[in-house]
Amino acid sequence: MKSGTLWVTGNPVADIRINTDPLALLIGMLLDQQIPIEWAFMGPHRLAERLGVKVDHDLAPAMIATFDPDEFVALVATKPALHRFPASMAKRIQALCSHILDEYEGDAAAIWRSQRSATTIHDRLIAVPGYGDEKARIFIAVLAKRFGKRPSDWQLVSKPFGDELPRSVADMGDEASHAAVRAWRLEQKSKGKSKAD
Repeated sequence: MKSGTLWVTGNPVADIRINTDPLALLIGMLLDQQIPIEWAFMGPHRLAERLGVKVDHDLAPAMIATFDPDEFVALVATKPALHRFPASMAKRIQALCSHILDEYEGDAAAIWRSQRSATTIHDRLIAVPGYGDEKARIFIAVLAKRFGKRPSDWQLVSKPFGDELPRSVADMGDEASHAAVRAWRLEQKSKGKSKAD
């Protein structure tokens, strides 16, 4: 996978992992619900540390998918927990990894690597356990804005996350843009609107 330009966690090592490891990117996006975005995208780094995966090695879907479920819940729940709902998220992470094994022979980036259609990528993403339509649209915007993966229909499929407004993680490329996303979301919240409005 081409190295990305995400600046999310404030931790350079954690950001390197989500910018270079496709499975870490998928897991970070999976965790990005009901917790701060920084916490979500720190998750793959913390998980790698707990699994003993070195910084220059990718997370392995097979290792995670075949981990004893109860022990994996304990791993996810270890403080600081990867999510405020560690038990349910542990199951989703393992389900995601099983899906990558079953459908893509353990190659997470195969979901998008050779695809010329964002529509196809979207369809593949919403089949990933824990992903829905909005998460898939944001992920496509991340691929386009931060990894240079830009099928001709990416802006249409990722709408509204492909626009110039600082709506999502896709717009976090440095400290200033990270702050802009935070400020924009607070403004939207004060107006009773969501990041998609």
